[in-house]
Amino acid sequence: MVIMNELIEAFRLVLAPDVLIAILLSSIYGLVIGSLPGLSATMATALLVPVTFYLSPIAAVASIIAASAMAIFSGDIPGCLLRIPGTPASAAYTDEAYAMTRKGQAEVALGAGLWFSALGGIAGTISLIVMAPILAELALNFSTFEYFWLAFLGLMCATLVARSSPVKAIASMLLGLLVACIGMENPGGVPRFTFGVPELLGGVEAIPVLVGVFAVSEVIRALVSPEPPPLPRRKFGSILAGQLALTRKYWRQMTRGNIVGIIIGVLPGAGADMAAWVSYAMSKRFSKEPEKFGTGHPEGLVEAGASNNASLASGWVPSLLFGIPGDTITAIAIGVLYMKGLNPGPTLFTERASSMYALYIIFILANILMIPLGIVMIRVASTVLRAPRATVLPVILVCCAVGAFATGNNLFAIVLVAIFGAIGYVMENNGYPVAAMVLGIVMGTMVEQSFVTSLIKSDGSLLPFFERPVSAILAAMTISALLWPVFIWLWKRIRHRPQEQAL
Repeated sequence: MVIMNELIEAFRLVLAPDVLIAILLSSIYGLVIGSLPGLSATMATALLVPVTFYLSPIAAVASIIAASAMAIFSGDIPGCLLRIPGTPASAAYTDEAYAMTRKGQAEVALGAGLWFSALGGIAGTISLIVMAPILAELALNFSTFEYFWLAFLGLMCATLVARSSPVKAIASMLLGLLVACIGMENPGGVPRFTFGVPELLGGVEAIPVLVGVFAVSEVIRALVSPEPPPLPRRKFGSILAGQLALTRKYWRQMTRGNIVGIIIGVLPGAGADMAAWVSYAMSKRFSKEPEKFGTGHPEGLVEAGASNNASLASGWVPSLLFGIPGDTITAIAIGVLYMKGLNPGPTLFTERASSMYALYIIFILANILMIPLGIVMIRVASTVLRAPRATVLPVILVCCAVGAFATGNNLFAIVLVAIFGAIGYVMENNGYPVAAMVLGIVMGTMVEQSFVTSLIKSDGSLLPFFERPVSAILAAMTISALLWPVFIWLWKRIRHRPQEQAL
């Protein structure tokens, strides 16, 4: 009876006019931003944050969910038509989709991206509904010792799943931790790294950093790269024709993609782009027709398309339970949750159960809405993709500046956006993942506070970090993740030494 009452309350929250309008407008916004080459789903989400100040808590979260889901899908559109991925998650199978377009099968490629993205998003939502409450029961027994290792493990996972070298990922993460140390908001209440700048006493807010490294850096990159070729006007046939046949033929690949996406989504710092790359590689590895990959074969599109959207929903599991971002989008969402009083943690599932049910409903609604809106977006894609870069980029920069200022009516935030935009551009150009730095900034405070609080409780002893059963398991996992790059380096040295001696 209690659950039924909570469900009824959740539907009442979702069906509120402001929430429905937020879902619709955010969906359209996410589709447009995702379809513009180089503008990522994370950037779309970061630019939404200032708008969420003026929305109710459920409408604010709904806007982020809808915009991110739509942007991940619509990144497939320029990849398929221009061979320019709209988002990093689309890059894994851009060549495959473009090969299908050259064969005259653009409708099949775009339809597969739309259909299997929606199915993957629903599968990821089901995993969120099933996993989160079970893990919440376990998490209620966690103390600061477990939270320290969990946050530390989240930082290390970001280095394991980074596509660049683990050493560069660790360096990026350490830079993020350094930024998190700035200001007076630490257990000692002592100003750190403020260099006499009063604006830094309150620390560096995550939102200006996110907007800078994901939005401004992309604008800089777009300015120094050549303009993409104009899209020729063309009429599309039926978008969803043949998708049921593909579902029946490749149901194993779709299921595998969903499972891989869900697992990768739960890993802190991984995200949809990692899920898409891993799933596409697995699809080719286990395919009965691997020689067809790269020639316009839909099998890889099915698996990777299902995987990237499945990871979006499952990425909310660590975010809602522990305040640990599953990816850069949920890193932004955590800030919005705190801002709206929906503090992440296991108690969120007991004290605010109706809000959690509302979140599940929004995920399902957004993925259902993706199909009709996605079809419309595909049909108007030629118009959106023909928008001149000289018009789009200044608008994005203005949105970045206004958004940063709105976070605290502080002009210094605009300076931070510009600084971190330049830092993000330089890091990406040299192979240092900005996602690892963002994770360090978001998690730094949690790591430090949990560590210091635990030391106070244990009277300075480190033994309780390893004596408690769950804490000991998490410690072993974290230390293994920390030493993994060293093992990889030693293994490469051992393998290369016999080859050098043979020469």
